[in-house]
Amino acid sequence: MEPFKRKTPEEILYSIYRLHRGRLKVYIGAVSGSGKTYHMLQEGQMLKRQGVDVVISAVSTGQRPETLEQIGDLERIPSIHWVKDGVDYKDLNLESLLQRNPEVVLVDGLAHRNREGAHHSTRVDDIRYLLDRGISVITTVNVYELEGVIELAHKLTGITAEHTIPSDILDSADEVRLIDVTPEAILERLSDGRFRHPDPTLFKRGNLAKLRELALRLVAEGVNESLEKHREASGLFGPSGAAERILVSAQYHWNGSIYVRRGQQVAKRLGGDLLVVTFINPKQTLSKEAMAFKRSLLQLVEKVEGSFEEVPIASRRELPRKLVHYAASHNVTRIVMGHSKMSPWQEFWRGSLANRLLSKIKNVDLLFMADSSEREGRRILPARTRQKRDTSAYHRLTDQEMEERIQKIRRGKFKVYIGAAPGVGKTYTMLREGNDLLKKQIDVVIGLLETHGRAETLEQVGALPIVPRSKTPYRGTELEELDVPAIIMRNPEVVLIDELAHTNVPSSKNRKRYADVLEILDAGISVISTMNVQHLESLNDAVEQITGVRVRETVPDHILHLAEEVQLIDVSPSSLQQRMREGRIYAANKIEQALGSFFKTGNLIALRELALREIADDVDERLESWERKASLRGPWRRKETICVGITLSPNAERLIRRGFRIAYRLKAEWYVIYVHKGSSIPDELNKRLERLKELSARLGGTFEVQFTARERDMASILIGKSDERMATQMVLGQSGRNIWKLMCHGSIVKTVLRHARHMDVLIVADFDPHAKPLEN
Repeated sequence: MEPFKRKTPEEILYSIYRLHRGRLKVYIGAVSGSGKTYHMLQEGQMLKRQGVDVVISAVSTGQRPETLEQIGDLERIPSIHWVKDGVDYKDLNLESLLQRNPEVVLVDGLAHRNREGAHHSTRVDDIRYLLDRGISVITTVNVYELEGVIELAHKLTGITAEHTIPSDILDSADEVRLIDVTPEAILERLSDGRFRHPDPTLFKRGNLAKLRELALRLVAEGVNESLEKHREASGLFGPSGAAERILVSAQYHWNGSIYVRRGQQVAKRLGGDLLVVTFINPKQTLSKEAMAFKRSLLQLVEKVEGSFEEVPIASRRELPRKLVHYAASHNVTRIVMGHSKMSPWQEFWRGSLANRLLSKIKNVDLLFMADSSEREGRRILPARTRQKRDTSAYHRLTDQEMEERIQKIRRGKFKVYIGAAPGVGKTYTMLREGNDLLKKQIDVVIGLLETHGRAETLEQVGALPIVPRSKTPYRGTELEELDVPAIIMRNPEVVLIDELAHTNVPSSKNRKRYADVLEILDAGISVISTMNVQHLESLNDAVEQITGVRVRETVPDHILHLAEEVQLIDVSPSSLQQRMREGRIYAANKIEQALGSFFKTGNLIALRELALREIADDVDERLESWERKASLRGPWRRKETICVGITLSPNAERLIRRGFRIAYRLKAEWYVIYVHKGSSIPDELNKRLERLKELSARLGGTFEVQFTARERDMASILIGKSDERMATQMVLGQSGRNIWKLMCHGSIVKTVLRHARHMDVLIVADFDPHAKPLEN
């Protein structure tokens, strides 16, 4: 709404209603036993300490000791008990609650159905009734109990919820918080007798992983909607950097369905949305053949759950501008289209769509699909299909393979708590788990703890023993670091180590704390650690795009992939900012600065979405790997190979990280190729080259250097090396826009697009934070 526009009477009345209405907060989890009730009660205790009038009613503890402990001295409003088929149920006593009139009521089971004759048939209606009377409600729900999810949940797991609630209840909530728990943790809680569930099929590892991924993606979608609204209200344009949105440009032609399927594969692998657009001249009548292709295309788009739109254009020359505008206005991150079929002469006289797009597009990648007619057969991307069992299980292990298997058996287990930002509660949760393990007689120690002066975190240390840090003199002061030799000598079963991305003192044996952790794991000691999503190496560019801050301390993605468990600690931006204002994250003198920079609402929403999607992708990868080992999925149908062509420009790191993320999602080998003009590399350039080699190696890629006497030969060398590696996709950055250089030497990108139509070519856009959408 415009800031100076007068509100309508309806808008004024609604604003007044919102002031009187209670607030709704929903804790959502994959299944029962995730810890939703525990965290809800824990929040109730915190609110009570802050002087808020809190009561509980119809709370189901399942007689779990740790959950019962959280009730403490919270006032209970008796619920109405009733029995059906030998099962006890609890309904809210609305009269008692209204008479008591608390500020907040904690209630379990949002999907609960009330007894016959009750004032309302569902708990959802009870809660709306309380909200309308100014009583705030905090409640819980499982993801498969949402109407919009139940069909997909049943398709993935075969499970059907007894009762469901409308999906829009989450849209109307003031806050939704995900309680993320790994399948391993859930199964351990079940085996320990910490909770019981009547449906054993629900608690299979595969089902738990699928429901967990479903919950992560559902909350991420909700966060994305709030992020887009926030960016729109703030006058921000283009993709946020937190989510992928794939646009397929397809015509009513025989290859339209091929483009859509390719776009769907890309969207699936990147965990993004799929949009399909067709540009037509409304003055021209479609032929019968085109009409048939249109019907087929619409059916396919619906089948792959994409969205479709026709956009009118007056002539073909309008197409590049219209496509760029459409991409910008729909926050598209990647456009999928076919290679040009024009000859060089046709491109010269008529102008290539690809070349014109490259000159106009900003902040959007372009993926040109391999022309299947230029190679024998059609390449098929990895697909999740059931195939014959792999007989490699009978392959005799070599001595090296045997040693690797033995080392893996001896190695400690690794668990990582990850969050969207500082202050979400990663260290708090790590310490709480440490104390839980201590109660089970497991030998746990604190190897390194950073409380940052947070009292509630320090309280969680409890009886956990601490291994003193090592002290190292550095530039006239004494710095403390993790004492790896002392931990290995102490030889506990588990060690808690904070801040995985930390850089050690220069004189340390290992430069990074994650290397210390690997050394401890190799000694057979298990490690539980913490990190924030912005420290993940391959997300470095996305984080800079979101926050404007280049994070210097990073953790290679393969370190996170080594972990047996990765668990997200999810907190809403508003709650995180409130913690900041209360001085529970940073010291008082840093609060205003943080709230005005990194902890701005837009940043926190985008980082939260990034974290949710990243962990959802991690869950999907682990599930896929587990199912493949269990022979539930066959091997890849075709081996993928990615080649990344770079220069020594500032964009090189971004291209390398992008190549890694593509290769990781496709289970592909990947190479980085630098072509140098000349026979030797000067020392000042060699230092830059070494940093790029190190980054490639850290992310698991192979780095190659090629030499050429002529700059115009660079493209042919890149294509030749990619063909040697049997590359299925080449990744390049946008060519520089220096007109004289392009005239003298030609564009590498344009040359590759002309001569490498037998492979996919991804052109990664340079990021321009000041880019504005074109006028339509």
